[in-house]
Amino acid sequence: MKPEVKRFSTTVGRHTISIETGRLASLAGGAVTVQLNDSIIFAAATMGGAREGIDFFPLSVEYEERLYAGGRIPGSFYRREGRPGSEAILTARLTDRPIRPLFAEGMRNEVQIIMYALSADNENPIDILAINAASAALMISDIPWGGPIGAVRIGRIDGNFIINPTYQEMDASTLDLRIAGTRDAILMVECGAQEIPEDVMAEALAFGHQALQPLIDLQEQMAREIGKPKREATIILPNDELQKIVFDKVSGKMEALFDQTLPKAELYAALEEMLAELTAELIPAETQDKTGLPTVEDIRNAFMEAEKRVVRRRILEYGKRPDGRTPTQIRPIWCEVGLSPRAHGSGLFTRGETQVLTLATLGTLGEAQELDGLAPIESKRYMHHYNFPPFCTGEVKPLRGQSRREVGHGALAERALEPVIPSEETFPYTLRLVSEVMSSNGSSSMASVCGSTLALMDTGVPIKAPVAGVAMGLVMEGDRYQILTDIQGIEDHLGDMDFKVAGTAEGITALQMDIKIGGLSAEIMKQALEQARQARLQILGEMLAVIPKPRPELKPHAPRITTIKIPVDKIGAIIGPGGKNIRALQEETDTKIDIQDDGTVYIAATNGDSARMAVERIEAVTETPQIGRIYTGKVVRVTDFGAFVEILPGTDGMVHISQLDSERINRVEDVANVGDELTVMVTGIDAQGKIRLSRQAVLEGWSAEEAQERDQKGRSSGGGGRPSTGDRRPHGGDRRGGRDDRRSGGGYNRR
Repeated sequence: MKPEVKRFSTTVGRHTISIETGRLASLAGGAVTVQLNDSIIFAAATMGGAREGIDFFPLSVEYEERLYAGGRIPGSFYRREGRPGSEAILTARLTDRPIRPLFAEGMRNEVQIIMYALSADNENPIDILAINAASAALMISDIPWGGPIGAVRIGRIDGNFIINPTYQEMDASTLDLRIAGTRDAILMVECGAQEIPEDVMAEALAFGHQALQPLIDLQEQMAREIGKPKREATIILPNDELQKIVFDKVSGKMEALFDQTLPKAELYAALEEMLAELTAELIPAETQDKTGLPTVEDIRNAFMEAEKRVVRRRILEYGKRPDGRTPTQIRPIWCEVGLSPRAHGSGLFTRGETQVLTLATLGTLGEAQELDGLAPIESKRYMHHYNFPPFCTGEVKPLRGQSRREVGHGALAERALEPVIPSEETFPYTLRLVSEVMSSNGSSSMASVCGSTLALMDTGVPIKAPVAGVAMGLVMEGDRYQILTDIQGIEDHLGDMDFKVAGTAEGITALQMDIKIGGLSAEIMKQALEQARQARLQILGEMLAVIPKPRPELKPHAPRITTIKIPVDKIGAIIGPGGKNIRALQEETDTKIDIQDDGTVYIAATNGDSARMAVERIEAVTETPQIGRIYTGKVVRVTDFGAFVEILPGTDGMVHISQLDSERINRVEDVANVGDELTVMVTGIDAQGKIRLSRQAVLEGWSAEEAQERDQKGRSSGGGGRPSTGDRRPHGGDRRGGRDDRRSGGGYNRR
């Protein structure tokens, strides 16, 4: 029997968004499709049992791109989707971040959310629909959850905010703000911007929070009408009595330890030693087999809770941070550039115990990354990759490829710098930046932004303005709160917010916010933005003291790109059959060559001689002969009445016997034989493209006007300037020659 399908709709900005359930995935805990115009995304949320012995909430959020949604077949060898690409990973992370804080503390049941697009219209982005789909699936499911949340994208065109702009509108927008929140507060922010001022960004956040309210209303209506009864979840909370015992025993020692403002490694070692002593005291070795005693894991959890209480209390009551800084103080900064002699640029940025080395590489436009996703974006010429090896935190772990976190941090740094990267027209390069985290104690993604700015300026990339970034934190208890500038690892772990802000001296280029509480008010976010601005200006000052502006020239090993323009109908001649000609040209000249559809040719070389050689070869192939121009070419055929000379690759003309010398000659071979080089001038080109040449014009120094005049007189009088049959074709055709018809003034007839 066909199931009953329920459909709910609301208006968000200019668009109608519909949520449907009942048609698909009846065995999932909750399943919906969310539709905006012809874009449809499916989401299913399901809860399992509790895993034995885990001390975390096992939530997984997966989004996989299905290219059938865009009417395309995957381009891989197997013709099916492989591992998720960067955009799919970012969509999954974007969905996970606002959903996770609304599950009950201590929940241990496995929860899985799976999403994929059923239709993509190449007009409306999928990522915002995914967040709403996951929230709606949870709301109508049997999974206990503290939602709903709504999500919108905000653009800004001509000073006006736009809700859920299309891809085409985003091209003209100075803002790409994705925001998710509950009825009362903002939960998640992901943003790229063209140097937006802080006050405008605060307006955009408030506008976005208001814009998502209809989605909250819609999901609450769905939960009331069709929501399933919620199941009981397994909740594991700390033992209150044990927590009190542990706190009383260690809080004083922790206060004294934090007063020492130790480095990260020493602090964590001292805390581990304190925990070991506490465990030995609460579970004496001779009583470990007895029942009724707390477990080692119970004691560790209580100890960590005590640490959290001590750190947060010190911040809220005394403004004391674990490393002794004030709430607005930035850790010591030092920078270097030019560490790698062979990389095209490098920048080292160190802030406290966080250190990032970014290396820059320039390539041709043909090396841009090709994208094979549902978005109508086929390639990108600026890439930022971020690596977080285990040694940067003093750990030993297997290397398993790039993690989701690394993909996300690289994308954030890329978004922060993208507004200042020069356009393809003014700087025709592909750029790849790689940020290697050498040491991490908080805010490594923002250190990547700073290190990347240094690397770009060291390379000589004419960026519009330097960019710096800083991570802001928050400790909040009731109505009391403290915003922290430049948070380190322990403050991120024990605090309530990680709010990353990057930008230039003029404004914001990127935002990312994750919180662990139920949301933030607009006032707190406005204050955090202003505090971040002050920090950003200070950090920029430190960076610019090392390298105040981009280098005037590229590094010696960086490719220099020469740009020339050729006729579109000559592109095939350069490329050749199957790319044969261009491959040979690149190999012979030691260059990389990219040809655009409009005839623009980019030649990349690390030395000027190679570039000049490539330019000359290309110009030779694509040049159109002009009257009065002098060429040196090889004789490719000799007849009784003249010599055929190849003046350009595949293009030859004829020098009549009367034009081979200043004096009369009896035989063509007296002056020209096959393989000889002759310097000649073009004196005429007829309507069929046949070219007439003269060696006499070069010997006697004729001007272009004189050559053309003599050629015309010769043809009209039947003299020695009789038109040749030189033609634009590969030589090697009919070489039988002809007969010299002296009566017609030196012309000839081909047999």
